[in-house]
Amino acid sequence: MPSLFRFLFICAVIAGVIYGTMLALVTFVNPVERDVTIRIPSERINKPQ
Repeated sequence: MPSLFRFLFICAVIAGVIYGTMLALVTFVNPVERDVTIRIPSERINKPQ
């Protein structure tokens, strides 16, 4: 097998593994919803003039 075909085959296998991993993460991992509270100091909102 010429080196170009071997290189393209290895790139395709790596891309397939990455795609399969992403598909598995989307299928099997469920995100947990939660409330997020961010405190902003009043000095940043009401700047003195």
